[in-house]
Amino acid sequence: MSSDESRLETFEWLLGDDGQELLSQVEAGDRSLGAASSLRARFQAEQVSLAFSIAELRDKGRAKFGSAARHMYFTREALEQATRLPVARHRAGRIAAAAPDSVIDLGCGIGGDLVALAEAGLTTAGVDLDPLRVAMARANLVALGLPGAVSVADATTLDLSPFGVRFADPARRTGAGRSFRPDAWLPSWEFVSDLLTRASCVKVAPGIPHAMVPAGVEAEWVSDHGELKEAVLWSGPLATVVRRATVIGNGGLATLTDEDDPGGIDAGPVLGLLYEPDDAVIRAGLVTAVAAGVGGRLIDPKIAWVTSEHAFTTPFARGYRVLEEVPFREKALKQALRQRGIGSLTIKKRGVQVVPEHLRARLSLRGDEAATLVLTRVQGRGVALLVEPF
Repeated sequence: MSSDESRLETFEWLLGDDGQELLSQVEAGDRSLGAASSLRARFQAEQVSLAFSIAELRDKGRAKFGSAARHMYFTREALEQATRLPVARHRAGRIAAAAPDSVIDLGCGIGGDLVALAEAGLTTAGVDLDPLRVAMARANLVALGLPGAVSVADATTLDLSPFGVRFADPARRTGAGRSFRPDAWLPSWEFVSDLLTRASCVKVAPGIPHAMVPAGVEAEWVSDHGELKEAVLWSGPLATVVRRATVIGNGGLATLTDEDDPGGIDAGPVLGLLYEPDDAVIRAGLVTAVAAGVGGRLIDPKIAWVTSEHAFTTPFARGYRVLEEVPFREKALKQALRQRGIGSLTIKKRGVQVVPEHLRARLSLRGDEAATLVLTRVQGRGVALLVEPF
């Protein structure tokens, strides 16, 4: 029996009564090496090892899946690759709004996206090449009381015509680690491009160049609580604009599109307030839309800082009040910060070649005050600004 077959057999055993008893003991009890050794007197070493791994990954999985993670099954790599549930739910909601008769997940992994699709009331199916991940995806749907069919299959060989929407999240990892080259993706970019000639939704790397997005396809960049998570390509009737930035936060969900962007925003000196656009906004090329929304302008045509005299609360940018300009050169900056008793410094840099951690160490800060320093360029000139959030 191969190692893959052995892992699958052990996982299937874990789903049975004895396996569930073992998993419950591990989750409720001591997870030390001594406890594992004691359990091996009653269970096989592979069974105990898998139970400990699942218990550990359920704990880690709460960051992505919330309370649902307590009932789910993961491999370490599949959990790392899985989409955060709030992001997957947003995507599923967009698909559900188009009211397709069915959705197929081409490379479903452990079923994180299937969970969101099924929660949205969609008729779902998933395929994956890895039998263990398929078994876990099936078990996750059952554990959460959700419908859906999952099977082992090569997505590139299937007849996809019966499905209303095709969803794909191409693997972007190789033996050398994460790859940002589309020709290294699995399924290939050629397969993805063909998918996008029909009603499809494809998750891609956030760094995808705008020039790679096919004509007629919407590109959406999504951030979750200020962290850029993914780009998604929408085709057919799922595409409604050219570019979109979606931000998910404590206040819910907000979206900005190219239709909100007037373009032609001027650049000029810093005014009383600075706005730092969300990374999803920057990747979507919608910084000028933020500038228009706060009645402001750019500080430089090539730098993603917005300045304004007007204070607004916006989900698309974080606002700062400019307190004063301090010297940009390091020696004079160090003296200025010491004069102000600043011992704790948050450094935000954009458009300048600075490593914040290295600069902070060289400044040898001393004092009881905390401050935020913006290092950037304004119309080509290096500028250092002390600011405070508002």
